[in-house]
This record gives sequence, C-alpha cells and structure tokens, in this order.
Amino acid sequence: MKENINKIIDLSNEASTKFLSGENFYVQQFLGAHKEKEGYIFRVWAPNAQKVSLVGDFNDWQGHLMEKDELSGIWEIHCKDAKEKDLYKFKVQQADGREVYKIDPFAVRFEKRPGVAAELYEFPAKKWKDGLWIGRNKRSNKFKRPMNIYEVHASSWKEHENGEPYSFADLKEELIPYLVKMNYTHIEFMPLMEHPLGRSWGYQLIGYFALSSSYGTPEEFQDFVEACHLNNIGVLVDWVPGHYCINDDTLPYYDGTPQFEYTDPDRAKNNRWGSINFDLGKPQVQSFLISSAMFWIEMFHIDGIRVDAVSSMIYRDYDEGPWTPNHEGGNRNFEGFYFLQKLNAVIKLAHPNVLMIAEESSSETPVTGLIENGALGFDFKWNMGWMNDILRFYEMDPVLRKDHFTLLTFSFMYMMRENFILPLSHDEVVHGKKSLMHKMWGDRYKQFAQLRNLYTYLITHPGKKLLFMGSEWGQFLEWKFDEELEWDDLNDPLNHSMQKFTSELNHFYKEQTALWELEDSAETVEIIDADNTSESVLTFMRKGKRKKDFLIIILNMTPVERQKFTIGVPYPGTYKEVWNTEMEEFGGTWTRHNDRCQSESIQFKNYEQSIQTTVPALGAIILKPESINTRKK
Repeated sequence: MKENINKIIDLSNEASTKFLSGENFYVQQFLGAHKEKEGYIFRVWAPNAQKVSLVGDFNDWQGHLMEKDELSGIWEIHCKDAKEKDLYKFKVQQADGREVYKIDPFAVRFEKRPGVAAELYEFPAKKWKDGLWIGRNKRSNKFKRPMNIYEVHASSWKEHENGEPYSFADLKEELIPYLVKMNYTHIEFMPLMEHPLGRSWGYQLIGYFALSSSYGTPEEFQDFVEACHLNNIGVLVDWVPGHYCINDDTLPYYDGTPQFEYTDPDRAKNNRWGSINFDLGKPQVQSFLISSAMFWIEMFHIDGIRVDAVSSMIYRDYDEGPWTPNHEGGNRNFEGFYFLQKLNAVIKLAHPNVLMIAEESSSETPVTGLIENGALGFDFKWNMGWMNDILRFYEMDPVLRKDHFTLLTFSFMYMMRENFILPLSHDEVVHGKKSLMHKMWGDRYKQFAQLRNLYTYLITHPGKKLLFMGSEWGQFLEWKFDEELEWDDLNDPLNHSMQKFTSELNHFYKEQTALWELEDSAETVEIIDADNTSESVLTFMRKGKRKKDFLIIILNMTPVERQKFTIGVPYPGTYKEVWNTEMEEFGGTWTRHNDRCQSESIQFKNYEQSIQTTVPALGAIILKPESINTRKK
C-alpha cells in the first residue's frame, strides 16, 4: 500500500515538474478534474492566488478550501461527494484579495451557454473502426495527393426548425452524405472548442480541451470523425493558440497576476480582436497549449489542425496599438516563433501524418518546410496573397482586366516558395465583403459564369483547395453566423446547376492526376501564354508523372467568345476537350463540347505545334491529349 502511495506521489511530482518546464504534453491527465474510486480529485494552477476553493453542485456552491503545493503553484483537493455531471468552478482569491469565480482551464465539458461552469464528464472508451483510413494515410504522401477542403461553421450549416443548431449526431446523418455527393476530400471546421459568444465564430476560446456543448457530446464528434474516415474524408479543425477570451471569469489574469498572458500589458492585450494574448514563451503555457493540440488529435482522431492567426504570434507589431521592439530592435516575436517550431516538432514526432496548417498572411517568415532550415515546420500555409489578388481581379470590370492581368498570374512566380492551400474562406464572405457570387462582375448570368471560371482556376492552379460552405452553389447573401445557409437557393435552376458544377469539378480534380501528382515540384506547371493581356486569356499546363499525362487550361476573362483561338501544344496529335464551364448542365448555353483539335506545325511562342478551338465568353475549358506523338515536338 505504501509503495502504491509513493508511486502516485512520484508520478504527480513528475507531471508537475514537466508542466513547469514546458514538457508535459498530456497535462490534462494531471490538472483538471479526475475520477477516483470515491469522488474526484481536482487540481488547478494558480501560483499567486491567496487561496482557491472548489465550489459546485456537490457542496451547494459553498466552497471547499484547496491545498497549495508551493513549489508548483498547483492547488489540489479530493472531493468524495463529487459525481459525474455535477457542475463546478474554482473560487479564486487573487493576489490583490479580490475573489473571482473562475472556470477550470482543463475541463473537457462545459454547461450550455450562457453558463460557463465545467461539468464532471467521463469519456467512455471508444473502439475505433477507422484503422484502414489511418493505415492508408501512413502509406501516402500528402503532398502528392488531392486535397479539396469544405470549410464549415458547424452551428450555421443547418439548423432545426426551432432554430437549434445541428449536433454532430445530426451532422453525421446529413453533412457526411453531402460531402460524399459533392466529392470533397476533407472537411475543415471553424473552432469547435468551447466559447461563450457565438459572434466570435469560435475564435475566442475558453475551453481548450472541451467540445462546445452546443454541438452535442464528445462521443458524437468521435462518431462523426469515424464516419468521415469510413467515407474517405479527412477532418481538420481550427485551433487558436495565440489569444483567448477576455471574459473575467475565464482565463485572463487567473490568479490576479499575468499567468497565461504576457507581463507587458501592451503585449498581453489584443486590440484587434478584443482578446488576450498567450505568453507563448512561458513553459506552463506551452504545456497547456501543446497538450490541447495532442488531446484533439488523439481523443478525436482528427487529421489536421489549422493554426489560426499565425502572424499575430510571430510579429510584435501585428496588432493595432503600441508595441515594443525585441532585444535585437526588430519586430520578431521570438517567443511565438519558437513556440510554433516546438509545437510542430512535438506533434510531428508523435503523429507524423497529422497535417499542421498555418493561416499566415505575410511572406517574411518561412512557414512550411524543415525547422532545421529555419522554417516554422508547418505542412501547409494558406496563400492569402493569391486569394486577395484573385478576388480583386474577378470583381473588376473585364474592360480593366487587361491592365491588371498580373493579379491573375503573379502567383506563378512564388507558387513553390511554400506548400500552399488556396483559401476562399469564411473571412471573404462577411463584414460587407459580399458573397463570392455577389463579388462577380455583371448581371446574374455573368456572375455565375465567372464563378464557374473562378472555381476552375482554383482547382487547376497549384496548391490544395478550400471553399467555404454555401459558396459551392453561389449563395448570394453574405454568411450569417447565427442563421443556417440559404438552402432555398437550390430551388433556383442557376443555383442548382452551380452546385452540380462544383460537384463535377471536385470529381474531375480527384480523377486527374496531373492536378496533384507533381504538385510539390515546379514541373507541375508549364505556362503556355500569360502575356495575352489584350484578349485577357490565360493558358497553362498541369502535368503528371507520365509524359502523356497533362492538361491544357484556357481561361477567358472577358465576355467575348474567342473563336479560332490559337494555343501552343507540346506534341503533335489530337486533343480533346474534357471540361467546359459553359455547358448547359452547369447553367451555361453550350449543348455540346468543342470538336477534337488536330495540331498543326505552326509555331506558337516556344511551341512548334499549335491547335485552334473556341473559348466561351467568361468561360474556361480544359483539353487533354488523346492521341499524341511524344517523340516529336
């Protein structure tokens, strides 16, 4: 008996020591609430609190004084009366004597809004059935596989008639079949962790280990992920390690002193988002955040994490307001930079196949690539530059596009600098920016034509793909976080055809190896003509491993049909049109594809062979070699 007690004490000491040194990546197994033979044991880190009491349903919220370990600053109590589903908080007498009721930072479950009390909750053991999916991921190269992501805000995809958001049990029944129908390879959720304000979209968190109770139970999310994997769909989740909710009863100044946040008030306060910044150089904070990431990966089998707002973590001057240069006199936030390297190193060591994705808007810091080479170590980075340039171009009157054609083509100059995801995300369809459909120039017909053109460019441009929900059928209204999507739009023939177009385009992407097989290499693209500004037509090739595996993409950015349009081709032979955005089934007017093209020995730029075809107004076509002679050029 004495040996067992000593062993428990040793494990407890090891857990707290590693937590204090920033090396405990499973700290939620020590801090928080944990079931004992009788009742629960509670632990909370509050080093500068004068005293901490446990309050909850089990003691009529009157409070039991906790004991403090002076070395670690961790308070502890064993409560025999606590039972599963009881609600609780910690009453913290802070350093200045003020008493504040605080959440449990390590809670795995919270009561429903507007309350923020933690709930005692035990995860039942799950026997996962997604071994085939996980095994296949281990054997595949993520950089040479298709990745087409459907971005979703879980509580506004669909609602029940009474306005209640779908739980993950509901989403399992409806969203997964929809993903299959639409031929997406992955789904990405905006943050699912507990947050008190829906208006924050989940980006101001309080519960870093808790699925929001608005979305159902953790088991329902586990079942959802498993069902996605059984349908060959990967699951990604947004995560926010840079800043957190400012509410006084949550994490900020937990013990009355800078605990999770920076000591410097200018660095602690996030003016841009009205939140508080984590002190990413503090070892305990590193343990807390990395443990959170590991928890979501291992408890829910998610396939990747998209780290939000990386720029705010690596640049001291990113925020609005005063800032202090670092010790070298520059704007680098070394704490954030090294934390992100550590995060990626730890995750990759434990889970090499989990995708680490950065939302990062600058080009000053290498984000993807090896940490040893000075990069942050992410697998992929959102290409915000491509997104901004492209949307600006497509919003423009076509008369002006010839003078701004580099907005369309500049990304080819830096496409290999990072491993990119091309995002048309939620951020582009809110706050008066208009929906993607509404951004397009012209009347309703021309808007749909250009949306089809834009999505074709998205799919054929090097980089993985991301599209926000509702955009797949051209929803006209901006996204509203507190209302479901405008599903009634699909009663309109043009919206219905647009949805079919997106589904077929996604399928085309998965089937065409030339669109992803060599994507980590510059040879995946060959520009045929990026200088035709007078007609505003862009032509380029995407290539696979085999010599005959290539596609020719032609994008017409004006409302003028280009007849007998000349295109250089690499080999003599015949070329077949395999994609045309103006087909009648997609909402266009064409009833049949262009005829096959036979090449002629007519020079076009660097090409000895050329073909002629018709390119629809505001349309895009894709050609594929049918019978060519690769020995001749």
